[in-house]
Amino acid sequence: MVPLEAIVPAAQNNINTQFILLEKGKITWDGQNKMCLGLVADKTAAVHLQLWGEECEAFEAGDIIRMENGIFSYNKNNLVLRAGRRGKVEKVGDFTMEFVETPNLSEIKWVPDPNNSNKYVRHSVISPHSRLFPPIP
Repeated sequence: MVPLEAIVPAAQNNINTQFILLEKGKITWDGQNKMCLGLVADKTAAVHLQLWGEECEAFEAGDIIRMENGIFSYNKNNLVLRAGRRGKVEKVGDFTMEFVETPNLSEIKWVPDPNNSNKYVRHSVISPHSRLFPPIP
């Protein structure tokens, strides 16, 4: 299991991690597929999670979720963590997990690594908190 702060954008499914679902947005439709976004976090970082199809109803705020072979990449101009076709997500507990809401990895501008064009590095912070799920004042 890797902490969320260690993930970087990539085109491969290889992220194995665990996090708590803090908030879940409304279900929308992408063609014939259901989709929703959520805000997830662990004790190192937060990130936007994209859920598809049955995943949208399978999880609620407070659920602790384990992801295997996930992917962190752009989908329609949004940087999201998702299971993808080869990955899977499953509930492994609820409510008892330490977490932080910053940094939010979906709110960071990533650029190609000058030493390795196959990798990305953090460039700048777009927003200190999620712009989709703002913190409660």
